[in-house]
Parts: sequence; C-alpha cells; structure tokens
Amino acid sequence: MTEGQHQASIIEQFTRQAGPFADMPEHSQESAFRLMLESTGVTSRDTVLDVACGPGLVACAFAARAAQVTGIDITPAMIDKARQIQRDKGLTNMEWNNADVLPLPYADESFSMVITRYSFHHFLDPFRVFAEMHRVCKNGGVLMVVDVAIPPEKRAAYDHLEKLRDPSHTGACTPEELLGMAERLTLDHVATHWYRLDMELERQLAASFPRPGDDETIRALFRNDIGRDRLGIGAHWVGSEIHFAYPTLILVGRKDARGG
Repeated sequence: MTEGQHQASIIEQFTRQAGPFADMPEHSQESAFRLMLESTGVTSRDTVLDVACGPGLVACAFAARAAQVTGIDITPAMIDKARQIQRDKGLTNMEWNNADVLPLPYADESFSMVITRYSFHHFLDPFRVFAEMHRVCKNGGVLMVVDVAIPPEKRAAYDHLEKLRDPSHTGACTPEELLGMAERLTLDHVATHWYRLDMELERQLAASFPRPGDDETIRALFRNDIGRDRLGIGAHWVGSEIHFAYPTLILVGRKDARGG
C-alpha cells in the first residue's frame, strides 16, 4: 500500500468514526487523562501540540492546564468534531490544523510539549512521526506517546484482528520497540506507565466500520480466544457479553536541553 492509499484509508475510516469515537466514554477516562497529565507535568506555561489529535479529547484535557494547545489531524471530520467539543467545553486557548503529520507543518522547537495518543498503530513508519515530534519540540521539552502495546509473540494475531476491525490499522508496536525509538532519539528521563482501556465487544464493533462480513469473523476470533489470550487483550465473558482490554502504554521523555 502506498502512502497516498494508506492516507485515503485513514480518512475514510475516521470520517465515519469521528462521532462514535468521541462519544464512547471509554476514550474519555478521567483516570487515563489524569495519568497523562501527571506524567508530562504540563503547566500553565506549556504550549502543547497534539499529533493526530482525532476529535480532540486529549487536547482538550491538556488545554485545561496548558497555556496553548494545537491539534493536528489529517481527517477533516475529526477536526470538525474537535472544534465542537472545544466549544462545548468553553476552551479558548486552542487551535486546530487539518493537515498531514509527515512532515509536521511547524518550525523546529515550536512547542514545549508534543504528544499523541492511539496514533502510532496507524502510521506506516511511526519512528518518522516520532522524529518529527522531536524536531518541533523545544530543547528540554517533553514528548509523550500513548498507544496500545502488544507483546511480540501476540502481535501477529492482534494485528490480524485489528485490521479486520479497522482497515486503516497498520501494526501495533511492542513496548520494546517504543522504548527503542525513544533511545534512538536520545530522550532523557524516559518513563513508562500503563493503563487498561476496557471495552465491550459489541460496543466497539458498533463504533467501528469493518468490511461487510468481517464483523462475524471478529466475533469468532474473540470467542475462540477466551481462556487462551493469544490476542493479548484478555477476552472474557461477562454474562452474555464479551469484554476485553487494550493494554495501553504511556511513554514520556524529555528532549535533550542541548538539542540532541
């Protein structure tokens, strides 16, 4: 798949997902937002860039503490939804950019904090995006990547499932790969934190747009994984419902104050 074809797939999927994604309470967990805010140490002095911001849920959480927050996303419908959520929350220290993230359309060292959530598994080359985030971050500034991180022995099965559910999925990173990217960028004071993104299968499918017939394949994969956990997401029954949890890694580091 070419870069252009992949971008078209992302825009198609997330134009349809803009409303359902934003409306799912699982994506607005206060405990997850609190962990991200505390992990970065964001203050009223910070200027923040949220890369692949989607409907702006994380950007708005940071705007409640930061001086200024900018969100960038390639999908116009996501930016429209972000503006709506910003208005609903009465936040005035925000701006939005409907644009690609490779390259980021900002000068070097433009922001004191550069963050992203649930985006790396959609990029063909997540390290290139991380490097761009590093470039536009001020020396001594903070970078944060939040995404589902899957053990290497379970990644193939997990990626197969997710590509059925969301055809714009490219591949999950392992924790080691994310830490390796931070090392390649020579980030200082790297720290990691975990949280579980708990889901109920039918609610997740209702907010997703798999190809016709793939929803039944997805249900079968979940049923067959109960008690085995080859997918790495702990599928289990709660009454007549299948529940599971995405293991989500928060990686935070600081750009070398000397510009390294």
